[in-house]
Amino acid sequence: MNAKQYNELFDKLIAKYHIIDSVDQPFENLFDKNTFEHLLYRKNWIDTVQWHYEDIIRLPDIDPNEAIILKRKIDASNQDRTDMVEFIDSYFLDKFKDVKVKDGAKINSETPAWAIDRLSILALKIYHMNEEATRESASDDHRSKCQTKLDVLLEQRVDLSTAIDDLLADFASGEKFVKVYKQMKMYNDEDTNPMLYAKK
Repeated sequence: MNAKQYNELFDKLIAKYHIIDSVDQPFENLFDKNTFEHLLYRKNWIDTVQWHYEDIIRLPDIDPNEAIILKRKIDASNQDRTDMVEFIDSYFLDKFKDVKVKDGAKINSETPAWAIDRLSILALKIYHMNEEATRESASDDHRSKCQTKLDVLLEQRVDLSTAIDDLLADFASGEKFVKVYKQMKMYNDEDTNPMLYAKK
């Protein structure tokens, strides 16, 4: 797969989500669990649901108790998102494990999966900015401003997609080497968050 295909998968999933348009709708992965597409589909679903969690929690009249419950869901979603990024990076580590790295090969500042994470979020921005750019109930000025922003987002997607494809080509040729650090988030771990282990 290349970045163009990632974008197509993300766009189809986001459109599918919006048929029901509910954070509580059931999730069904359309791809076999042993495929890379399965990872991408799951990743983008997490991002899509979390996007809408973030919208809901900003309602000015949200019930405080509901907000706390939703904040917990957002925290769990963030952890799922990080876990999925690490699964995707594990896929690339395995994919390029037999590549002979060239002398002087360099490391990249961002792993492939974190770049794909940004591409997934960008697909959501594009979908929702397009909604605003074409919303009939909005003013002409609003639609025009959103169209300008949408044009920038679409340009961003071309640039990021090119960068991802180039990075993967560099890994395949040995020009760069894959190295992954786990995120080691501390606030979700009851052994490293003092607010949690103090309660033990």
